[in-house]
Amino acid sequence: MKRALACLGLLVALAGCQSLGTSGQNTGATPAPVSRTAPSAPSATSIELSRYYQSVQSRMLALGLMRQDGDRPDFNITAGQLATNFENIALFNEYSLRGGRFVAERAPSSLRRWAEPVVLQPVFGASVREAQVARDTATLTQYAARLSRVTRHPVHVAASGPANYHVLFLDADEQRSAGPLLQQILPGIGSATIQSITQMPRSTFCGVYAFDDANRPFTYVAAIAIIKAEHPTLMRLSCIHEEIAQGLGLANDSRAARPSIFNDDDEFALLTRHDEILLSMLYDPRLRPGMTPQQARPLVARIAREKVGGSS
Repeated sequence: MKRALACLGLLVALAGCQSLGTSGQNTGATPAPVSRTAPSAPSATSIELSRYYQSVQSRMLALGLMRQDGDRPDFNITAGQLATNFENIALFNEYSLRGGRFVAERAPSSLRRWAEPVVLQPVFGASVREAQVARDTATLTQYAARLSRVTRHPVHVAASGPANYHVLFLDADEQRSAGPLLQQILPGIGSATIQSITQMPRSTFCGVYAFDDANRPFTYVAAIAIIKAEHPTLMRLSCIHEEIAQGLGLANDSRAARPSIFNDDDEFALLTRHDEILLSMLYDPRLRPGMTPQQARPLVARIAREKVGGSS
């Protein structure tokens, strides 16, 4: 998955994200910081998975995928294309919860985003070595600053203390046994979400689960992102970029969006200039959580024209 709330990715997809509300659950309470246990040696399963993901990354690069040049200055898009991309990515769901399971089902949704500051906390399984912990923490800190600048909404990594957006770096064995950890992080988390995380197949690379409040539908109050510890460097970075961004409210993917990480074709590995504009539109104060596509469309069109200087 590379997605918000639960995403089921394809074999060579960097998974996407779909946001799922948890109205009725006590998601407003802020959990205590999560402690890290002593490092442990990887299992045979984890070693095999590391080799598999390395081979997937190599194949994708050989195909010209996972590009890292999406922020180039010659980026060009019309206002109409930008508005359409925003609607498809921010105002539709790609997955729904049916019978206790997440299923692929594209349907209109409502605008979702955070109202309170987003406080990220990386949570590392014992399988993650200290040097990697330092690298991932630095990456997350730099990326949070970028997202905060783009959205003009507070996003930062918690140096200590409670957080509302947990980013879990776990290997396969830690992920399968993560139920108690998930319940510690988010008391009241649903069993379907726990099952989706602990039984995530290897074809799902990463995912993010965002939760709203019963009293504030479509306003996120908590999120959990899953980054598989077995990923090689670029795939790991790509998962961080997509999952954290999608957990801010861009919950869907669109094949028409380009250059973008919100696209299942995996052409781009990292957040692009186009994606930054979409995030800035999402947090424009003229839009509000709960807006339907019909309600948001006139405003989105106006904002899109402003972003591209009036071209259509």
